[in-house]
Amino acid sequence: MGRLDDRVIIVTGGAAGIGRAFADGFVREGASVVLADINGEQAERSAEEIRQAGGQALGLTVDVSDQAQTETMVAETLSRFGKVTGLVNNAAIAIRVRHTRAPLEEIPLDEFDRMLAVNLKGVFLCSRAVLPHMKEQGYGKIINMSSGTFFNGRENLVHYVASKGGVIAFTRVLAREAGPSGIRVNSIAPGLTASETEEHSLEEFAVRIPNRAIKRIEVPEDLVGAGIFFMSAESDFISGQTLAVDGGVVVH
Repeated sequence: MGRLDDRVIIVTGGAAGIGRAFADGFVREGASVVLADINGEQAERSAEEIRQAGGQALGLTVDVSDQAQTETMVAETLSRFGKVTGLVNNAAIAIRVRHTRAPLEEIPLDEFDRMLAVNLKGVFLCSRAVLPHMKEQGYGKIINMSSGTFFNGRENLVHYVASKGGVIAFTRVLAREAGPSGIRVNSIAPGLTASETEEHSLEEFAVRIPNRAIKRIEVPEDLVGAGIFFMSAESDFISGQTLAVDGGVVVH
C-alpha cells in the first residue's frame, strides 16, 4: 500500500527537473501522474519511461499561460484516468529558462510580462481548470511552487521574486476559498536547486551552501518528501501554508 494509492496528480513542468522528481515520487507511492509541459516531446518521453517502469503516466504539451490549453489538460486527464485528485503548479520560468538578472530598470517589459504570465497567471489558470472537478468530488490537493527568494528579496530578480511572492498570496486566498469544498492548498518554497546540471555547472548551485544549515547542494529529490506529504492524507488538516525546503536558509 502506498500513501498515494488511487490518486491522479497533474504536475506542470513535469517533463524534467523538480517536476519529474515529483512525478517519480508520486508514482512510487501509488499515484497515476500527468506530466504537463511546454516541451511536449520531453513530457511524453518521461511519461513513457514511467510506464516502462510499471507506473501510470500521461505526457501532454501544455503552455500554462494559455487558458484553453489548461482546460484541455484537465479534460484529457479526466478522459484517461477519470478524475483529478491533485495538482502541482510547478511550471515556471526559472533555472531552466534564461532570463535577465539585473536591476529593475534594466528588466525588459516583455520579459516581466512573460514571467508573470507563466509563474503566476499559470498557477491561476491551472487551479481554475481543476477546481470544478475537485469541488464536485469534494476533495483535492493543490501544491503551488514558490521560492525561497520571496523571503530574502533576492536582488536583480524583481520579476521572478514578485511572481513567486504572488504565488504565496494566491495560495493563502485559494486555501480559504476552496477549503469548504474539501480542497487543501499549500505552497513549497525551494532553495536554489540543481535541477538542470547539463546547462549549469554544480559550482553555480554551490553558492548557497554557506547560508544553509545543511551544508550541501540542493537537488530535486530533496523536495519530493514535502510533495508526497502535502498530497497524502497525512496533511488533510493543513491548508494555506508555505513550507521552505532549502536546507535551512529560511528559518521561521
